[in-house]
Amino acid sequence: VVASPPPPPRTVGLLFEEPGLEGPPIAVEERPGQLAALKAEVEGCSRCPALAATRTRTVFGEGSPTARLMFIGEAPGADEDRTGRPFVGRAGMLLTDMITKGMGLQREEVYIANILKSRPPENRTPLPDEVAHCLPFLERQIAIIRPEFLCILGKTAASTLLDTALPMKNLRGRWHRYRGIPTIVTWHPAYLLRNPASKREAWEDLQMLMRAMGLRLPERKKG
Repeated sequence: VVASPPPPPRTVGLLFEEPGLEGPPIAVEERPGQLAALKAEVEGCSRCPALAATRTRTVFGEGSPTARLMFIGEAPGADEDRTGRPFVGRAGMLLTDMITKGMGLQREEVYIANILKSRPPENRTPLPDEVAHCLPFLERQIAIIRPEFLCILGKTAASTLLDTALPMKNLRGRWHRYRGIPTIVTWHPAYLLRNPASKREAWEDLQMLMRAMGLRLPERKKG
């Protein structure tokens, strides 16, 4: 069987002219309360017995309820399970640097979440039924926050959200749409810690986001 060629890059102008999320946005003043109610629902969830039995804390997500940009990873790790916060370990420190030093934003200005809200035992890949149980929570987070842009971190999250089996080389460096939202895929920070040579590609992806968001790119050093 001959594999299908990767789709051509989306034209950014046309991409942003397409309609985004359906339905009216939730009033800004109502978003914190709706997120808090959803977080309480996540904390009481036991649909995945293996995860509920082994987790220390659920990891809902954090950031601005009016964030223009939302980062989405795969699942919490050991540090996240201990603290109840997303991306706080070594990979989280790198993501924070990507946001602050790379993009010139504060971590509190964006929103950060994972598909799974509980840590899989031994950090294994999430099972299909676990994704099916947790994905509606993420979709509701997105509907409440209504970000203008999404940045998906890593192949597992990208495969799930974009419903694709394409490798990362065909997913990063181009625009996609998830539920009508312009979306970029880049390497997961944990992968970048293991493969630092790929940081150049991650920076290229972030620059695509920055241009679309109207953020100032750093000046190139002369010489």
